[in-house]
Parts: sequence; structure tokens; C-alpha cells
Amino acid sequence: MKHILIPTDFSANSWNALKYAACLYGYDQCTFYVLYVEELSDKSVNKNSIGTSLPIHKKLNLFFDQLAQLKSNFLHQFITLRDYGNFTDIIKKTVDEKKIDLIIMGAKGTSNYEHTIFGRNTVNVITKVPCNVLVVSDKVSIKKPSKIGFPTDYNIFYTYPILKSLTEVLQISNATLDVVHVTQAKTNFSNTQIANKAYLHDYLKEMFTGFHCFKEIQGLNIKETITTYLTDNSVEMLTMAAKNINLFQQLFFNPSKSQLNHQSSVPLLVLHE
Repeated sequence: MKHILIPTDFSANSWNALKYAACLYGYDQCTFYVLYVEELSDKSVNKNSIGTSLPIHKKLNLFFDQLAQLKSNFLHQFITLRDYGNFTDIIKKTVDEKKIDLIIMGAKGTSNYEHTIFGRNTVNVITKVPCNVLVVSDKVSIKKPSKIGFPTDYNIFYTYPILKSLTEVLQISNATLDVVHVTQAKTNFSNTQIANKAYLHDYLKEMFTGFHCFKEIQGLNIKETITTYLTDNSVEMLTMAAKNINLFQQLFFNPSKSQLNHQSSVPLLVLHE
């Protein structure tokens, strides 16, 4: 039984995240906790896609009416939750209390700027909550990914919890995995990078023989090079380790317009230990 948390602000982003979750785990027994967090100091709490005049309990009821329109799946149970306080703190508490395995959330709410990939709450959950996070925007197509991209600089060691989570998403999606390393010049790995790559190679060779590949790409701009690679190779999900914060910042902060358009259409799975 999987326990999956889906924060909602009634936006198109959060609704698409819920639909994507139901699709991705279509053959797994899951309890989905749909959580609305009301921040007492938030004056814009009523600015959402359902309407500005309805009280929250009616918005939750309308949200459940939308749930009823999804294809029925006897393996899935949906439970609505409502809490008050700081968004990130409530997410942490709920993850602990409900023994959450995965958070699936929209890339940003309706109040976030259009030129950003992630909203404030999403960034806080990714960086501050020790739980795997799958980020889905309203531009993501509702289907299981057939190819998953795994950008890495090999500077970190991928521990068993990270590899276990990576294994799970590959198994439930039947996707192939592209491990992508971008360098600005001829590859010159340190001893640490060599050891980390060798361990990852051995693990994937044992677990997913024939369903993965390692790519070495040269490019002056890591962000643009990876974006081009993902587009040209029809990558349908991106996954990264949360502790590889340097690479995360390079890829997702201050994107160009073309990078924003592509990365907003590909779900991002962030893996925690």
C-alpha cells in the first residue's frame, strides 16, 4: 500500500498533479491524501481556479466532484485533509503522521509568476521536506513516461534509498533510463566521480540490463545542453537526487523562455534519502 500526499490549492497545476498520480500508480494500491493548507496570514487564499466567493468546504466538495469524474479504480482511495498554518510545516507534519511515501504536487499555484518553473511552496517542499517529491505542472500530459532522464555530475554517491526509489518508478512505468552527464570540455573525472559512476553503472546493469544507457555530452551551458538533449530524445520525466543541490540550481533557476517551456512540460521526481 502506497501513501501519497497531494497538496492542493484548487489550481490547474494541483488538479493535473492529482490526475497524473492516479495514472502513474494505476496498477498499485494507494491511499491518496488530498491536503488543503490554509495559511492564516495569506490574504490571497481565495484566489483560485474554482472561484473567489465559495467557502473552503464547498471548494473541497467541488474538488471531490471532479475526482468522481476520474476513471474508477478500486485500488485507489482518496481522503481529503484540511489544516492551518505554515505550508511547509504542515507538509512535514502530515508526511510524518500519515507515513507518506511520496508527495505529488503542482509546480506552482495560481499566484506565482509565469516566468518561474517552481513556486515558493514547491521549492520549500523539495528542499526542506525529507520525502520524495514528484512535481507536475498543468502542461504535463497524463500518461506514464516511456523514457526517464537522470542528469548527474557524479559528485554524489547514490545511496540505497535513492536507488530503491529510482527502481520503483522505472518498474511502475516500464520506462527506459538515460543517465546524462554534461561537461564543458573533455571529460576529466575525479576519483570520487569515477567511483560513483562505477557503482551506479553496476547497479543499473544488474537491475535494468538493456533498459538504460549512459550519455556523455559536451556543451558550454549545462542548462541549455540538457534541455536540448531531453527535447531531442523525447524524455518524459526527469529525476534527480535532492542532495545534488548544485546541479538542481543550475538546471531550474533563472531559466530562459525555451527552457521554461520544455521543463514545465516534463514532471520532475526529486529523490530523498
